[in-house]
Amino acid sequence: MRPALFALDAERAHRLTIRGLALWGRMGAPGGQSVSDPILATTVAGLNFANPLGVAAGIDKDGEAVTGLHALGFGAVEVGTLTPLPQPGNPKPRLFRLVEDQAVINRMGFNNGGLGAALPRLPAKRRGVLGLNVGANKDAADRVADYVAGVFAAARVADYVTINVSSPNTPGLRDLQHGSALRDLLAATRNAAGVRPLFLKVAPDLEAAAIDDIARAVIDNKLDALIVGNTTISRPPLSSAHREEAGGLSGAPLTALARQKLGEFRAATGGAIPLIAVGGIGSGAEAYARIRAGASLVQLYSAMVYAGPGLPVRILSDLASLLRRDGYGSITEAVGAG
Repeated sequence: MRPALFALDAERAHRLTIRGLALWGRMGAPGGQSVSDPILATTVAGLNFANPLGVAAGIDKDGEAVTGLHALGFGAVEVGTLTPLPQPGNPKPRLFRLVEDQAVINRMGFNNGGLGAALPRLPAKRRGVLGLNVGANKDAADRVADYVAGVFAAARVADYVTINVSSPNTPGLRDLQHGSALRDLLAATRNAAGVRPLFLKVAPDLEAAAIDDIARAVIDNKLDALIVGNTTISRPPLSSAHREEAGGLSGAPLTALARQKLGEFRAATGGAIPLIAVGGIGSGAEAYARIRAGASLVQLYSAMVYAGPGLPVRILSDLASLLRRDGYGSITEAVGAG
């Protein structure tokens, strides 16, 4: 089906894919993949994951295809980003395939139908872990209040909640990654989450001082994990005609930067908080490299565009083989071993 999907503009193809996965899920996802190798099972933030591979936020913004995505083999699905009120996002076109670079540029702008519409459709009985990624509405007068409302609502439904302050496509949002603004946000949302695990997602475009500041803030406020990171506004050398489009770059060109920032966060946190790696992960070897660099879990998105729905099972099969090759008995044993 890839040639047919690639004949469409990227956003329309994405919507058709989600609708297909949603329909498959409503049918019970017959023939869905099951990855139950015990070497891949792990526990993070008190949650049991059948395997460490998750769907990054952005694929299923409105929680339409959770069952279908779990059935592809993922141990976790992170829905969102969801905002308190519906919003259309940025003007189209806003999603671009960079085929020659195996990459994607997006400037979606938190387009979603709102928390009120998404939460009732989420399946109560699930094949894996469910995370909800929440953000603030673009025109919110008080963005911290939006995050608090989002976390409070999501924590009643999800297995974990992620605060997303990493998107480059909402003006001023990344300012919440710094200083007192970050500390105020984390204190308020930690209280709103109650006992539900609370994660923070940050950008890969952070300097060393900001990384140290974030590390201290998440530990001081007792967050449960840190997701490193989102798309990048930097532009490594690219070949595609879409390389100058504004927005966040993801996919293969992000691999080196995302791996570097993961290592910097591992050093800054000293292993005191679990890290979740995302950005440029498209193979079992890369997932393994991130785990050995300090990630307890990994997520992917853009690689699915090019490698198709069989990618999760291939990654997990290769990851299990690599763990056994190097004498590890579990994911936990390999975390940070590199």
